[in-house]
Amino acid sequence: MPAYSTGMNKAVLITKLQGVYWAVTGIWPLIHMPSFLWVTGPKEDLWLVRTVGLLITVIGAVLLFAGIKKRVTPEVKILGIGGAAAMALIDFYYALNDVIWDVYMLDGSAELIIIALWLWAGNQGMARVKV
Repeated sequence: MPAYSTGMNKAVLITKLQGVYWAVTGIWPLIHMPSFLWVTGPKEDLWLVRTVGLLITVIGAVLLFAGIKKRVTPEVKILGIGGAAAMALIDFYYALNDVIWDVYMLDGSAELIIIALWLWAGNQGMARVKV
């Protein structure tokens, strides 16, 4: 069974922060769609909103648990950065093209901050699997 090097570190903190942020924002439309639509604007395909919400919730939960267990591997970091980059790209592109409300640029900005935090952390606190 692999052993992990741990300790309080930047990677653990960032993983927890992104995990909570994604879990909360992902579960929001699942719990109360009317308030989600009031803030983010009308949507035609609510099934798609629910699908994305479920996916973001699951990814957020996985990130949060990785942070809690202090098992922030390079794969977890790639998931965090890649997911945040994808969300930021979608948020900015579609908001700037008037497909979705501009409020999504706030989320896009939050995603850029998450990416910056991951880059700032470097490899500090990354779990090292001992074989």
